[in-house]
Amino acid sequence: MTYSRDEFLITTIARLLETPDVRHVAVGAASPIPGAAALLARKVNGGTPRVSLIHGKATNPFCDGGREIFDAAGQGRIDVFFLGGVQIDGQANLNLVGTGEYPTVDKRFSGSFGSAFMYFTVPKVILFRPEHSRRVFVPKVDFISAPGVSDPDVYRPGGPKYLVTELCMMSFNRDVGRFKLESVTPGRTVEEVLDNTGFEIDVPDHVPETPAPEEERLALLRSSVGVEVADTYPAFAKDVLGVDVAA
Repeated sequence: MTYSRDEFLITTIARLLETPDVRHVAVGAASPIPGAAALLARKVNGGTPRVSLIHGKATNPFCDGGREIFDAAGQGRIDVFFLGGVQIDGQANLNLVGTGEYPTVDKRFSGSFGSAFMYFTVPKVILFRPEHSRRVFVPKVDFISAPGVSDPDVYRPGGPKYLVTELCMMSFNRDVGRFKLESVTPGRTVEEVLDNTGFEIDVPDHVPETPAPEEERLALLRSSVGVEVADTYPAFAKDVLGVDVAA
């Protein structure tokens, strides 16, 4: 069965959510791929984890904007959240502000909002960036919106666990502040990952391929899960998953 890049990323992320320690997954605005992954994981896993898609309807339990989700994270009631960045460096620092010498940046982006708070409080933060290039994965971010590591005396129950891109999946070791290559996308190579990464990463002697989407998962994604996705992201469900609830 053939699949798209987005469907591959969805199933890859979903597998990271199908573990007993993941009870509640929250997904921020404008995040259809992580959102679809969380809903797929819930379907495959028999109803768990709980999924909260911000700005959704049936899947959004928060009625007080960002304040309520921050309270939930601070109280330890969110196990997984997703973050990305205009730039990401080898210490998992994120830049959501702009590129260039701050404050006179060359390009300004949406800003940090609550990224630093969520990065510190949510135990398993999955970094997600489809594009894998040296433009994104830089030696040092131009501006730190959210730091990947903290000093030992800083209370920080949360932080980065994984990085998922179009080329690979990496894990992050906060004790040493480095990424480790866990698997590469089918048809890609370790050399291609290294060529497109602007910082050093740990590479094991053997790096497996990331599993391709199984037919059963794709079938769920393109049917019942797709209908749930369409509640929040109707255009994405139609264009990527082939689910048109308006038809």
